[in-house]
Amino acid sequence: MPAKVVLEVTEGKLKGKKYKFLERTTCIIGRGVDCSPRLPDDDEHRTISRHHCLLDINPPGIRIKDFGSLNGTYVNGLKIGQRQKSQNINEISQMEFPEYDLKKGDEIKLGTTVFKVKTYAPPLCSVCGADLPLDSSGEFKTEGGSNLCQNCAENKDKKDTAPALLTSCTGCGKILGKDSVEQSSGLCTVCRDDPMQVVKSLVPAEEKDKDALEIHGYKILKEIGKGGMGAVYLAKHIETGRDVALKVMLSEVAVNERSKEMFLREVENTKHLKHPNVVQLLDYGNSRGTFYFTLEYCEGGSIDKIMMAQGGRLSIEESTNMIMQSLDGLHYAHTLEIPNVKLADGTIATLKGLIHRDIKPTNIFITEADGTKLAKIADFGLGKAFDAAGLSGYTRTGASAGTPVFMSRQQVINFKYSKPEADVWAMAATFYYMLTGRFPRDFPKGKDPWYIVLQSKPVPILKRNPNIPKKLAEVIDEALIDQPEIKIKTALDFKRALEGAL
Repeated sequence: MPAKVVLEVTEGKLKGKKYKFLERTTCIIGRGVDCSPRLPDDDEHRTISRHHCLLDINPPGIRIKDFGSLNGTYVNGLKIGQRQKSQNINEISQMEFPEYDLKKGDEIKLGTTVFKVKTYAPPLCSVCGADLPLDSSGEFKTEGGSNLCQNCAENKDKKDTAPALLTSCTGCGKILGKDSVEQSSGLCTVCRDDPMQVVKSLVPAEEKDKDALEIHGYKILKEIGKGGMGAVYLAKHIETGRDVALKVMLSEVAVNERSKEMFLREVENTKHLKHPNVVQLLDYGNSRGTFYFTLEYCEGGSIDKIMMAQGGRLSIEESTNMIMQSLDGLHYAHTLEIPNVKLADGTIATLKGLIHRDIKPTNIFITEADGTKLAKIADFGLGKAFDAAGLSGYTRTGASAGTPVFMSRQQVINFKYSKPEADVWAMAATFYYMLTGRFPRDFPKGKDPWYIVLQSKPVPILKRNPNIPKKLAEVIDEALIDQPEIKIKTALDFKRALEGAL
């Protein structure tokens, strides 16, 4: 049984209705037509705001924040947020709203509607980390009264076959505590923050004493970038001599077999992406809580780094060329059909299109082929799959997430059900940034970025850079319309509009 969160309405007009969440998502409760869960827009629910509160769900975990609602959000009878009646929308956008962790049995009250929080998480085998199955009575089955799966219980007395619990850090040798994340990854908290120690944790034991780091047939040459989930290295495939980018992603939660399988199943789909304007996924593997991937190496670097080298913005010609190519890659991915895909329920189906969900300058790279510069979209599906499997922990609304500067309001309102047009909007935001060095929306420090995305409109691009041709500016501004819905729906439509303006 997978981990899940269920919100059941126990009081109010919708009593008995249940909302189930099986994967990582953000969503908003309110009366607005774009909310999910959406409450009726009638007199009985008039005390509930159109965008009342935001949920950040990573089963079995769930967080909530009030969005400056007029009548407040209550958790177990305690008010966690409310604006003053004298405050208008502009004043609310100047506020920052705190988040609250919820647990099983908590009650959320909005007006007369009450949601009861129910969380489900299968216990894990204390040795191998596998989900424990249900027995005939519906209870989780344990062996010998301890949290052991059948296989580990049978082998616990066999020294040659019994898996050993990790007791010391593979990086520094420090004895690990009982923290489940440390135990599952084999790295202490200090070493988990060191990209080089993380990559060393993937090196086979017999290779650790060599001068050069080698991971499953790849020789590590140097670190070329790092972010919140890991680092990227320039590596050489030992057998072919080909340079590749080796990306290491470190889970922020204890990894169980269910999460690992869910993640790698989605990653497998991205191997079908073969297009000149998409970075090709070549290989992947994992060890405990660390996953590695090898991808095409793009020696030109990412767009954000190219911008930094050129004073913070790019020329109209260079920006347009990169975006046009990127839109070709995006259109290909959105329309690709992948046959024989194994779904979570075990059935086989044809998958129609892949959505990126994280288009931004750091995910578009430049390389050269036959003297011509090529733009390539990177990380297609990696971040989304990592997030959906719950391996990244809470990263969307937590303090470490930064701001949703390249997200449309549709993606903030319901991250799980993001459609291709969310990628198109993000591509327009990336084009805007390349031409101006600024984000489409203003994100002042100390202000709630999620509320800013929800309520404010992008600043017309000519106010940022008056030298942009008027027709081009009009197309970009149109592509950034996301209220009440995203105006330009497909990558092909956006490209054609840009061609018309040029």
